Amino acid sequence: MSKSGREIELKLELETTAQDALKRAGSIDGFTASRAVNKTLQSIYFDTPDQALRKARISLRVRKSGNSWVQTVKLGTGVMGGLSSPVEAEHPVKGRALDFSVIEDPAVHDRLLEIIGDAPLSECFETVMKRTVRNLTRDSDGTFIELAFDSGNILAGSGSQPLTELEMELKSGPSLALFEAAKALLKDIPFRFSPYSKAERGYRFAEGTAPAERTPYFAENVSFDSGITTEHAFRDVLRSCLTQISENRLAVLSSDDPEGPHQLRVGLRRLRSAFRLFLPILNPATMAPLDRTAKVIATEAGSLRDLDVLVDEIVMPLVDRAPATLSFDALLENLNAFRDESTRTTLTDHLKSEEVNGFLLDLAAYTEGRGWLDPENFGQTQLLAQPVETHAGEALGKQWKKVLKYGKRLEELTIPERHEMRKAMKKMRYGIEFFGCLYPKDTVKPFLKRMKKLQDIFGYLNDVAMAEQLPVKCKVSGANALATNQAIGFVIGWHEAQCQAMWQHAKGYWEATRETPKF
Repeated sequence: MSKSGREIELKLELETTAQDALKRAGSIDGFTASRAVNKTLQSIYFDTPDQALRKARISLRVRKSGNSWVQTVKLGTGVMGGLSSPVEAEHPVKGRALDFSVIEDPAVHDRLLEIIGDAPLSECFETVMKRTVRNLTRDSDGTFIELAFDSGNILAGSGSQPLTELEMELKSGPSLALFEAAKALLKDIPFRFSPYSKAERGYRFAEGTAPAERTPYFAENVSFDSGITTEHAFRDVLRSCLTQISENRLAVLSSDDPEGPHQLRVGLRRLRSAFRLFLPILNPATMAPLDRTAKVIATEAGSLRDLDVLVDEIVMPLVDRAPATLSFDALLENLNAFRDESTRTTLTDHLKSEEVNGFLLDLAAYTEGRGWLDPENFGQTQLLAQPVETHAGEALGKQWKKVLKYGKRLEELTIPERHEMRKAMKKMRYGIEFFGCLYPKDTVKPFLKRMKKLQDIFGYLNDVAMAEQLPVKCKVSGANALATNQAIGFVIGWHEAQCQAMWQHAKGYWEATRETPKF
């Protein structure tokens, strides 16, 4: 049976044990689930010697299931936020070889021939998967979703690479139902949005690229095409934030690397900054719940990050600088215990919760389903359609005024006001990172460079303010009390002296930042 049309899939990665448990799951809230059906799928992927199909975001394969072979062409194979929506053309074929004569859609047929030209096609890699299929139905709106639990290997040359993935394909119903079904199915099971299609995974394995690990993830540069609409720019920024948040959620859960909570907090701060920088084009009612949850998680990640900085960057560097009579052992033992037993546990327990799963899936649905639309805002369409250059100039100008308001009174700022200025500068910096690709590099770089120096001073001041809370955090009694208090006194005194020296440079850095031309 032939099939042609647009396929909408949500692709997720799970731990193998979690995936096995979900295969056997009973009822799924809000949906009726069919019994599981198992099959083995062998898929062979083809391309030209210079990978013309891959470059055009087209996949071409033949797949064997049982005794039948099906040829599939997919146009538009990218994955964003785990969501894939290629145009798909499937047709039965007689065996392992390709047969373009069976393709019924002339647009697909012509596009394929246009890309391939006279180049030869050959097998590049294959996948062999054990697939468990369950169907979900929702009577209220006719939603029908196919769950496919895939577990197997990518094969290329003499090598193989394991692959475990959950695909949720929408057969009928609204696309947002995919995210709703995922929330009902996964509950509190941590997952990863698949960054690649199976075809792209195969290409990457064939050329020797290692699979992505659960290590701290640094946001990649956001890049827009000139003239892109403000709405599409916002969507691309959200995709960047979502990837950074979801990847670092897993990094925190799988490792004690301090960079994990740091990058998780950065991702959440970038998201909240994006909400504010794009606020004039958004529906506040749909944005607010996501912003609230992001703030809670960011606060928890920040508490752990602050302790990491306190231990690794404030206390530890002074161990070798202090007089030999001072001992830091009890202080560090106390801080490490508090960090691991309380702060890290609070964060990791929350990251493994159903609430955080729901937040990530809701953010993905918001991003891919235009969740910012406001039916009450009749001028929104025009704002969404304006070139992003127009919006960027206004947003950055407005944020700079907030920084300027504090900068004009720099020498008079109270400690809380310094903290507010630091936050305003961070939002400004995130905004420049979002929109910087729209401007010449030689105009962006000098401003960022000067502002970073000022941020470093304010960041250090904030870290030292944390050190001043050590007497409250480390209430040590008994034989270790005196040694701990002496170490705390040395830490606070040493860093406060450094602060006084650094603050003398703050005005100069501010003047340099203020006088740098605003691109």
